Amino acid sequence: MLAIARALVARPRLLLLDEPSLGLAPRVTADIMKLLRALCDSTGLTVLLVEQNVRSALAVADRGVVLSLGRVVVATDAHSLAADDTLRHSYLGF
Repeated sequence: MLAIARALVARPRLLLLDEPSLGLAPRVTADIMKLLRALCDSTGLTVLLVEQNVRSALAVADRGVVLSLGRVVVATDAHSLAADDTLRHSYLGF
């Protein structure tokens, strides 16, 4: 959380985050995801989020990209990605 705050002090237009939920309690993870969504909505900040916690990431994302062995399998809006049962079971694990 401190690393995110420190990065935001510079007022970036693009924020790159790799696994911000790693090792955090589910409630803290939810708070961070809500904060990221609010930042995007209120400031126009673009966030590139790499996250294994697919449910929480897709809940706040505009778009999603699924990679398999370094190749793009699908890239679409987050809602469509979360709604595709075949894709969810095959690649996203839920």
